Amino acid sequence: MPRLRLGHASVPRVSRTWDDDWEARRAGKSCPMCAEGRPDESHGNARIFAGRVSDAYLVRGDVGQPGYTIVIWRGKHVADATELSEPDATTYFREVLTVARALETHYHPAKLNLEMLGNSVPHLHTHVIPRYADDPKPGWPFPFPDREPRQIDEDDFRRDVEALRR
Repeated sequence: MPRLRLGHASVPRVSRTWDDDWEARRAGKSCPMCAEGRPDESHGNARIFAGRVSDAYLVRGDVGQPGYTIVIWRGKHVADATELSEPDATTYFREVLTVARALETHYHPAKLNLEMLGNSVPHLHTHVIPRYADDPKPGWPFPFPDREPRQIDEDDFRRDVEALRR
């Protein structure tokens, strides 16, 4: 089998595992995050922050982790933070930190995780995930496959949304 050389490592030829339309989606074709604009509510989640380049949504859905928030880049479509200019990257990360600090102040988690994935929806966004003292797997990433999501009471959720918007 022919082998490719990359620096000092040998990389064998591999079969493609990404979807056939991955590159088009990564480039922004039919991007759901671009298409939705900047709504106050998105998929049952409530916007708690509207920044210059991002929006943050407190997740109500089926995650069941109080404070779980997604910060979404709202400039021209990019899939990864590495595609941002220095000023845009600085502004985005400052806004992510603003949201993270508000979540820390409101929820008082034991730890706060920041995750930038985009393997499913290739649009720059950051998951901000509070981890609590009763965390069932403190050394593991969220979500926990063996745990049923906690149900978040609607009144509690709305109270948190209002507090975080302030």
